Amino acid sequence: MLGRILVAIVGVPLLIVILLFCPPVCLPVAFGALCGIGACELLQSTGAVKNKRAAFYSVVFSVGVPFWYYFGCQMIWAVGALFLLMLLLFGEAIASKQRMRAEEIALCVFAAVLIPMMLSVFVLIADADHAKLYLLLPFVAAFTSDAFALFVGMGFGKHKLAPSLSPKKTVEGSVGGFLGAALCCTLYGVVVQAAFGVQPHYVVLVLYGLLGSFVSQMGDLSFSYIKREYGLKDYGHLFREHGGVLDRFDSVIFCAPLTYLLLSVVPFFQYST
Repeated sequence: MLGRILVAIVGVPLLIVILLFCPPVCLPVAFGALCGIGACELLQSTGAVKNKRAAFYSVVFSVGVPFWYYFGCQMIWAVGALFLLMLLLFGEAIASKQRMRAEEIALCVFAAVLIPMMLSVFVLIADADHAKLYLLLPFVAAFTSDAFALFVGMGFGKHKLAPSLSPKKTVEGSVGGFLGAALCCTLYGVVVQAAFGVQPHYVVLVLYGLLGSFVSQMGDLSFSYIKREYGLKDYGHLFREHGGVLDRFDSVIFCAPLTYLLLSVVPFFQYST
């Protein structure tokens, strides 16, 4: 527990500085690093990908995704990159004379494309109007949902939520996560109103907190599903007791796209003209 607290004391301020105060180019650099580390964690910890060149291609492509978002590249570049990735992966598979399994190709694509595309959505959020009001929201929803689910589950948990995937998670903890995320997203609106003078739409923030907690818990269970499939405890140890990038950001990987999608259809705040 002490290790978790120390990581939070260092990590949270660093996260705030990167998201809110560093030059814009720092965002794709930071998330490119996270995507590359996450791809390495997934491919190494599972041990499913034996072909080192295929793993290398996946890591390189994963690092490039946030930069593709940042520079606003046209779709033709994404199609070209995916085309090249598939040529490289299937080229390795064919050259291996069927020693490289289809599972390895699928896992490489998952690490190179799907995880980075979801996690790097922060780069797209940064282009929105009043972006600094929104960049922290996925972390508020995900981390507070995790924290409230943990403490409520420890204090009141009796009914197992998904024992085959995460034996310590309980239904009571899950409910606590929903309520905690909704409460903290509302409090975030209060802080933003006091600091920036904008008027929050509190109904939207409550709804976002509930939906954010749902997808956060889905993200946690989804990556736990992969861990159980391969008999893993953690994907890595970058954050000490918190595990690796995929252990710490599994819920954020799901919350970030939710934020971006909701932001495109419904306002969170009312701005003065």
